[in-house]
Amino acid sequence: MVERETMEFDVVIVGAGPSGLASAIKLAQLAQEEQKELMICVVEKGSEVGAHILSGAVFETKALDELLPNWKELGAPVTTAVTEDQILWFGDEKSAKTIPHVMAPKTFRNDGNYIVSMGNVCRFLAEQAEQLGVEIFPGFSAHSVIIEDDVVKGVVTGDMGLDKDGNEKPGYMPGMELRAKYTVFAEGCRGHLGKQLINQFALDKDSSVQHYGIGFKEIWEVEGNKHQQGKVVHGTGWPLSGDTTGGAFMYHSENNQVVVGLIVDLNYSNPHLSPFDEFQRMKHHPVFADVLNGGKRLAYGARAIAKGGLHSLPKMHFPGGLLVGCDAGTLNFAKIKGNHTAMKSGMLAAESIFEALKDSQANTDLVEFATRFKASWVYDELHSSRNFGPAMHKLGKFLGGAYNTLDQNIFGGKLPFTFEDNTPDYATLLPADQAAKIDYPKPDGTLSFDKLSSVFLSNTNHEESQPCHLQLKDSSIPIAVNLARFDEPAQRYCPAGVYEVDNTEGEPKFVINAQNCVHCKTCDIKDPSQNITWVTPEGAGGPNYPNM
Repeated sequence: MVERETMEFDVVIVGAGPSGLASAIKLAQLAQEEQKELMICVVEKGSEVGAHILSGAVFETKALDELLPNWKELGAPVTTAVTEDQILWFGDEKSAKTIPHVMAPKTFRNDGNYIVSMGNVCRFLAEQAEQLGVEIFPGFSAHSVIIEDDVVKGVVTGDMGLDKDGNEKPGYMPGMELRAKYTVFAEGCRGHLGKQLINQFALDKDSSVQHYGIGFKEIWEVEGNKHQQGKVVHGTGWPLSGDTTGGAFMYHSENNQVVVGLIVDLNYSNPHLSPFDEFQRMKHHPVFADVLNGGKRLAYGARAIAKGGLHSLPKMHFPGGLLVGCDAGTLNFAKIKGNHTAMKSGMLAAESIFEALKDSQANTDLVEFATRFKASWVYDELHSSRNFGPAMHKLGKFLGGAYNTLDQNIFGGKLPFTFEDNTPDYATLLPADQAAKIDYPKPDGTLSFDKLSSVFLSNTNHEESQPCHLQLKDSSIPIAVNLARFDEPAQRYCPAGVYEVDNTEGEPKFVINAQNCVHCKTCDIKDPSQNITWVTPEGAGGPNYPNM
């Protein structure tokens, strides 16, 4: 039995993203207003706050306005206002047609929004939290949940200094127990502790299946005459075809920088599809190439996003804690935005926890959070867009798009229909011999690149000798099942070259290059055998995004 040091807090928050930091700030504000002393701790697995934050991001300030009304005076890095909104249909690799705003869901409009780096916004929020007395511990992963008598009592941080076989190396440090009266889980999409809690407390028994996309993002520095600060471009169609849905984006931020990316919905059926290569191919379309040619790629990253919406939200409260933000799935996919809804969910969590602490409660099931959530604008937003994703899944991109435009623009999201898609993303793949192979062009090193050079730009690093954080329930399945039936799609759906099938010794061997992992969680979601479980590596491991 490992002896662990214990620290006691009123509230422990797992994850220094938008929802976790908004929760911490709101709690500290409420404590200050009531002159009550609260011990609030935020643990963050990234090497620093913002290191693991990846988001588009066109930012709606609604929650920030409520949390910090004077954010402009405080110097928030929210300065590039959207000046132009363009929506395109890509018919093929050359053509693009502008979709008039009246023909697109009004949720796509960005009047009053800002192009931001959410990594930098989170760094700003962390500064505000620390000024209010919140303790933030970057570089510490929450490895497991403390559950006693079916009540969450806190978390245990990951051990440091174990070799790949789990043996202690020189300098070994056991993880600490961080115990709390209430614990907020704000890990982001497909949080590994959130996933455990959903299973353990059956939080999703009354919910639809959650659905996901994988989002790619690159930051480019472009030639000045091609830069139009404040311009936002969204597009759909090519290069995605058949039943593969998603969308492209290009945002002109400040300092001659352009953000370019692609979201690929993970309910696609072709096991030969490589989302990474679809993104690289996309940049050769003239809409993107004309801007990027002559420029320099500065950063790369990838991250899964939860896009199931209201139907897929689990119960967010359980004895001793709350799930907030993308850990629960509060993203509004009709807006392609989740930062404002994540922040608001964290603020609502803070209000519920503070009321309980005022009444000297600890480790209770905060059932009133559900009432508070349902009375909020977050619920209204998610309810009005509840059919957005399921309609695309059920009706296809054309009929689904038409339905969503009608529902959002004419009926304000109040059409009396409910669409649900209860087929998990991992269960949609066809056998490899029933799907068309895809011949992706080789990267040209100018607009398109390979996975390893891309991972290099993400500054990803893991301690070389440590237990593998990509765990197989059955090591035989990748070759015996996935390779035989699906040509092992992990080789293609992973955006970082983590998974390979090595044939050099005659017999195929499944190889996991865990040091490349950018923590996107796609493998945990899309593996058709649900054989891969993503857990936290040593603290500070993973990407180190400077301003994503």
